Amino acid sequence: MAIGMSPAIYKKFGIAALIMMASVFLSRLAGFFRLMVIAYIGGRSAEVDAYQVAFVIPEILNHIVASGFLSITFIPIFSRYIAANREAEGWKVFSIIFSSFGILLLLLIVIGVLFAPDIVALIARGRTEPSFRLEVIRMTRIILPAQFFFFGGGLFMAVQFAKEKFLIPALAPVIYNLGIISGGLLLGPQIGMEGFSWGVLAGAFVGNFALQFWGAKMVGLRYAPIFDISHPDLKKYIKLTLPLMLGLTLFFSMEIFMKFFGSYLPPGSIADLEYSLRTMLLLVAFFGQAVGVASYPFMARLVAENKLEALNRLLNDSLRYLSLVIPLSMLLMVLRHEIILMLFQRGKFDATATGEASLVLIFFLVGAFAFAANTIVPRAYYAMQDTLFPAIYGTLAVGLSVPLYLVGLKVLGTRGVALAASLSAIFQVFILYVFWNKRTQNTGSKDVYRAYLKIIFVSAILGLVLVGFKLTVFSEMATATFGGSLRIVLITGIVFAALMLLAGYVFRIKEIREVINRLWKRT
Repeated sequence: MAIGMSPAIYKKFGIAALIMMASVFLSRLAGFFRLMVIAYIGGRSAEVDAYQVAFVIPEILNHIVASGFLSITFIPIFSRYIAANREAEGWKVFSIIFSSFGILLLLLIVIGVLFAPDIVALIARGRTEPSFRLEVIRMTRIILPAQFFFFGGGLFMAVQFAKEKFLIPALAPVIYNLGIISGGLLLGPQIGMEGFSWGVLAGAFVGNFALQFWGAKMVGLRYAPIFDISHPDLKKYIKLTLPLMLGLTLFFSMEIFMKFFGSYLPPGSIADLEYSLRTMLLLVAFFGQAVGVASYPFMARLVAENKLEALNRLLNDSLRYLSLVIPLSMLLMVLRHEIILMLFQRGKFDATATGEASLVLIFFLVGAFAFAANTIVPRAYYAMQDTLFPAIYGTLAVGLSVPLYLVGLKVLGTRGVALAASLSAIFQVFILYVFWNKRTQNTGSKDVYRAYLKIIFVSAILGLVLVGFKLTVFSEMATATFGGSLRIVLITGIVFAALMLLAGYVFRIKEIREVINRLWKRT
């Protein structure tokens, strides 16, 4: 148990983490079903490329108003009012932020709709076909208004998190994905990928806005259109949020670079990157994202209580357990072809598409543990209300990663773009953690480094053993069918679990043994 951290807080953290883990897992399953429908209807095509590029301008607007950081920047401000029994003032600040930034976002959406042709020409410079760009522009204009629903819903979710209510926010990504799926299934046969775009708009409204509005009402939402630009907490919010608006993050830059550099590759390459990336991110989301979202309110509380040692303990423990992503990544590398086949190979997604996406998946899996860790380490800075350093550092790191993408594109094509993303993720999170340790005198970081070195060594051995097992036991014919692939995945997975159990005790890997003990106690 972390020093200075009560059992009650740890229990609440466990419940919150469980809810968010279930949410992330269900949303990723829904997201995969969405991707499977996209693969079925669009396959590995230029139209799927256009659909993916259509998200770039909306993502830029989302980043400008920091919709994805609302929980990070708003929770500490709102929580302070709750702790001081001044909740009415907290709702006033909520109203000011919602009104001011909401108007700004609506203005930016109008500008985005008007100037979409010029912006698309910049972000997809490698694809000059008029039909491709017209498709991107049309779908971009459909998706853009959804950003207002993400912004408003983000604030509604933030107040629920501040009140330590996680269930309704946990439903948002699931319903959003179901909206996209419904749009694709209902409209896709008639209007192709544009049907998915209408699903984005509907899913964002229902899951991220309307439902979260109801959830916020349940915890006492009070809103009035107030524009008080002199309010000190609006200034504080801007001060905290501005670096996040202007700074470049790992995930945001990766999404942009995938589309930009992918546009210089043959048609279908952006689709290859998307299918393989989302497969890898299922692993990241289940471990990293769930823990990161659930842990942040507790990190913020520990900072408010000036319990830095407890915060470091919580961060170190989270990172040590995330090291288990490495052997799981190795397992997915071995089973890459079977997994892609089972997930996507139907309809217009043929065996050629499976082969291409499975090769790209290897290079994304190289950095899976770093993508997972990157959902947690920056939140430690945010809990201390330091958004400036991560933003400056992130922007510099993104700039330094551009040569990686250029070299990767030239040498390995689509696979090189994926490898560049992985190497960038590893570099960014490692240096950010090193700076954190120096700032806070985090002596427990040595245990984290040792855990990762030991896990990497064991994972390399596991990978070689599993490759040999798969080549010896299974024929290539078995990998060509869904049933054969499923059999390979199940049998290899059982062998992997047994080897992990053995490695945990032979190499004295505490993280593996503790996970096994916890699972054993719950059964």
